[in-house]
Amino acid sequence: MAFPKTGRTAESLLAELEARKGNDVRWKEGRVFAYVYDAGPEAMETVKQAYGSFLTENGLDPTSFPSCLELERDVIAMALDLQNAPPGAKGSFTTGGTESILLSVKTARDHARATKPHITAPELVLPETAHPAFYKACKYFDVKPVVTPVDPETFTAMPDAMEKAITDQTVMLVASAPSYAHGVVDPIADIGQIALKAGLLFHVDCCVGGMYLPFARKLGADIPDFDLSTPGVTQMSLDFHKWGYAAKGASCVLYTDGELRKHQIFAWSGWTGYTIVNPTMQSGRSGGPIAGAWAALNFIGEEGYLRFAKVTQEGARKICDAVREIEGLKLLGNPPGNVLAFAAEDFDIFALSDAMKAKGWYLQPQFGFGPSPANLHISVGFVNAPNVDAMLEDLRAETARLRADPAYRTAPHKPEDISAIAGMDPAELLDSMSGVFAARAGGPGAEMRPINTLMDALPHTARDRILTEYINRLYAKPRA
Repeated sequence: MAFPKTGRTAESLLAELEARKGNDVRWKEGRVFAYVYDAGPEAMETVKQAYGSFLTENGLDPTSFPSCLELERDVIAMALDLQNAPPGAKGSFTTGGTESILLSVKTARDHARATKPHITAPELVLPETAHPAFYKACKYFDVKPVVTPVDPETFTAMPDAMEKAITDQTVMLVASAPSYAHGVVDPIADIGQIALKAGLLFHVDCCVGGMYLPFARKLGADIPDFDLSTPGVTQMSLDFHKWGYAAKGASCVLYTDGELRKHQIFAWSGWTGYTIVNPTMQSGRSGGPIAGAWAALNFIGEEGYLRFAKVTQEGARKICDAVREIEGLKLLGNPPGNVLAFAAEDFDIFALSDAMKAKGWYLQPQFGFGPSPANLHISVGFVNAPNVDAMLEDLRAETARLRADPAYRTAPHKPEDISAIAGMDPAELLDSMSGVFAARAGGPGAEMRPINTLMDALPHTARDRILTEYINRLYAKPRA
């Protein structure tokens, strides 16, 4: 595609944009149990209009656009209130959970530099279920991840293992409420006590649960302590664009002690241009995401979030109960909220993923790692809940069909010589399997079983190399 010589009409452009969605997952039908967080047409339209009304406002300079600053103050104050933060707590609005986590890890590293000069090789202690964003942060900021095992039945962090992993170079502990993969909440209170005893910072990744668990708890769900009032917790990541139903690009990082936030701020006036002061990773920042988040929180309100949580909790409990009853399936852990995962005990789970996709459902496949087998992830949202019964009807039928067919008892695409494939050059492997890998970009109708089975069989380091090569190719349009 060459750079356009002349402009096109808005009508033709918008029509093409709409047409390009043709191969996307059909999220508007409430049949996608991942990725999209939909509060219904009225709320979504309100958020869309609020986002658009601040599209060109720039949060880079709060003196020029105080409206963006005011909105951020409001949103952060609401988040701190929801998480029972102590007086003096502060936070920052970010583009997503990954940026929130990056900032938290940077803050921990720089706080250690300022207060613990003996730390020269900073380490982060985290359970193996922690989000990859922590590893990304470690890679970016030269921090060593020290990974600890989780309970093989509950998939929750093991406080004793985390305590044993602490060294004189540790700067922070990490836990999840809940973890994305299985929807289970780590023992935050116990880990908080370890953090207090060791004098360490402690980050709770609440990206998935921050805008959900407080409301589920008010409705009577058995949610263990996790918020900013829990002793030992010093910081938290929370996404508004998940169960806060804001437009994407809306998250925050919160600190129980507002002084900690100073370590994430970048300021520079040592050049010939305007002075840069960035509280987050970004410099120029559209006011759209913050306005959208502000609108979502105020439009839905506590009453609305409680109503959403009630519906989704009922749907999630129904799915958990069904999975426990369906022969051949196994619920992983004991998820208390609306996020869960299940594995297949005697047949190929990736065949079930494709079968459900063929029925119009998207259940997110996840590779096996550590004690967690390959599985399907489900996030139950407000617009998914009315479709739970229909989804379960298909899940029962497809599970029974696949289990009855010997062809699906095992994974026939699993290669025999894994070590040879793992050692191959990623470019060479992609070239030899170009047809199979091309299916991955083929939209919802593409069969994913062959590639998922292969990737699941490989060590994660090998599949990471392959995926890096694949993505590097995928995001490039051929040029003449």
